[in-house]
Amino acid sequence: MSARPAWLAACAAWIGLVLLGVAWELWLAPLRPGGSWLVLKVVPLLLPLMGLLHGRRYTFQWSSLLVWAYAVEGSVRALSDPGPSARLAVLELALALAFFASAIAYLRATKSRA
Repeated sequence: MSARPAWLAACAAWIGLVLLGVAWELWLAPLRPGGSWLVLKVVPLLLPLMGLLHGRRYTFQWSSLLVWAYAVEGSVRALSDPGPSARLAVLELALALAFFASAIAYLRATKSRA
């Protein structure tokens, strides 16, 4: 995979994680009716967003570690939460794994330029 498609896939997966986290905890399946403070889990995802959009290798490196927290949350909630929340957790896990795979592909494709 070349650098541009990997970068696009990684950015799309990361933005998908942000949007999913907000929608999940405020409207789709919040822990409490009307939304939950768990929406704050999205804040760490906002920190590397500009670096990812600018294609900074260092940001890709450390955010590929951060994304595992969301993969773990997705896998745990997929197995423990009932109903729609479990399906959203599977989507979170899929987005986290998609980001990780495309981030690694991007880092490999840009290795010679570093």
